[in-house]
Amino acid sequence: MRQLVERMDRAPYPPMHTLSAEEGKAAYAKSIGVLDVPKPNLPRIEDFFIPARDGYRLPARLYAPRTGTALPALLYMHGGGFTIGSIESHDTLCRTLAHGSGAAVVSLDYRLAPEYRFPTAAHDSWDAMQWLAREGTALGLDTQRLAVGGDSAGGTLAAVTALHARDAGLPLCLQLLIYPGTTAHQDTDSHALFAQGPVLDKPLIDWFFSHYIDVADRADWRFAPLFADDAEGLAPAWIGLAECDPLVDEGLLYADKLRAAGVAVDLEIYRGVVHGFINMGRAIVEARQLHSDASAAMRQAFSI
Repeated sequence: MRQLVERMDRAPYPPMHTLSAEEGKAAYAKSIGVLDVPKPNLPRIEDFFIPARDGYRLPARLYAPRTGTALPALLYMHGGGFTIGSIESHDTLCRTLAHGSGAAVVSLDYRLAPEYRFPTAAHDSWDAMQWLAREGTALGLDTQRLAVGGDSAGGTLAAVTALHARDAGLPLCLQLLIYPGTTAHQDTDSHALFAQGPVLDKPLIDWFFSHYIDVADRADWRFAPLFADDAEGLAPAWIGLAECDPLVDEGLLYADKLRAAGVAVDLEIYRGVVHGFINMGRAIVEARQLHSDASAAMRQAFSI
């Protein structure tokens, strides 16, 4: 991991926090797939749209590891600080989860900042989950076996969607949270320890959140699910964290909050790795281990 970080630091690219949002999106898009594992082949990959509450058509992609039978499904939200990322940036990961679990994965292109600020991404995620529950059978999905997942900002959105589902009486089999953001003001010990990175540092976190949310709104649980009043009755959680990550403490705090409320939690901390490592499987064995662990958690939750 250290060797990889050193190579990344030597790359002749300006830090993302010095770019405009548009430039940051383009720079991230160019880096897609450089360190990913090879893309698994799947018998069915289908692009479609999900209507949001305001009529906007949200792009989505279905990954199905087999055909001819109704599949349980994971709704997946990509990471990227609510500002960058796409279906394409997490295409390999979603293929890998579908292939490894035997379940379908639906990847959502929720709307990004700064064009769409808080709480649009949270609304889009919940709208997509409700639509899947209503209309998923037409896609060949088993709507009695649904789950939600995501990494980083997508992990935040997944946790928020699980809270919405609990409140609406929509049962979920699992919330799959990969180094999720859960706090309001990034004031944990790990944020101080890793303020200078590697990979994710304080200037970049500030850059993401300045595009996405006003400081006055940060205590809203739809941004900081750790601030939700009650975690009782939430879906079981699988939480995967990176040890050398500013977000590791808030992931631990959220796991503690869920456990204290009686929610079943399976927590894995991947030692010696940094934020974003799940997309580095070509170089980092821990990424491939997380893919395997997360797929196993999906199989168990869906009884596959």
